[in-house]
Amino acid sequence: MATPVLVAALIFYYLPMFGIRYAFFTYKGINDPIFVGMKHFVKMFSMPGFWKAFSNTLVLSITKLILNTGAAVIISVLLNELIFLKLKKVFQTIVYIPHFMSWVVAASIFSMIMSPTSAGLVNDVMMKLHLITDNIYFLGDQKWWRLSYYIINVWKDTGWGTIIFMATLAGISPELYEAASMDGANRFQKMIYITLPALNNTIVTVLVLNLAKVMNLFESVFVLQNDAVIKVSDVLQTYIYTQTFNSGAIPDYGYTTAVGMFSSIISCILVLVCNRVSHKTRGRGIV
Repeated sequence: MATPVLVAALIFYYLPMFGIRYAFFTYKGINDPIFVGMKHFVKMFSMPGFWKAFSNTLVLSITKLILNTGAAVIISVLLNELIFLKLKKVFQTIVYIPHFMSWVVAASIFSMIMSPTSAGLVNDVMMKLHLITDNIYFLGDQKWWRLSYYIINVWKDTGWGTIIFMATLAGISPELYEAASMDGANRFQKMIYITLPALNNTIVTVLVLNLAKVMNLFESVFVLQNDAVIKVSDVLQTYIYTQTFNSGAIPDYGYTTAVGMFSSIISCILVLVCNRVSHKTRGRGIV
């Protein structure tokens, strides 16, 4: 029964790893590889666009990870405090739905909501509340793009994170809450001293696992960025895409493979560092 899964893993996860060799070659033609050693890496480290994409990747990914995890923890705790089961299920469903929406659809929806015209809901509301005097192009202004990106990500991805934390909260023994009640603890004190500490291990695990994806930021950025905000939105994966398909020259697959290899190495280092921190703080890691 494990054979299909093993075969799929070998084909789609391990076999493509041999493509790393392209980072050390350049191609004049498909069947004419020329070994260039570390030339592509030297070029990569000398490119200002690469370093800007690298810094944007770290800032956007890590901030998004912290905000999404924090929002998922808060919503999970609040849902756990709901007494009425039917109401709890309704709110859970409302929170989960955005996760199953494609990023293309989500980007289209928020492009309309954040439109810099009177048809844009956000600008219209802010105008009526006299918070602004001119319409703001949230997804086309470098000053507002990142904030808009974080808000959209929290809206879309928080629901999936709450599933993990809700499962952890469901495993907390009711006897702990009963003992706390007998000691005179109120609901807020139970939340602080029982509920939140029970989530610590899960939070660390989620952070470590998601750190492996920090450098793989693409779809959510790609569908929301445009030329006006490229300086604050260009990440490594969109940089690779642009260099490969939209550079206006013959694609340099060796160079873009080198960038992808560098991205994978950084992801591995981040996971190992976070796992080491887990060893120091919890006494054990997950890797």
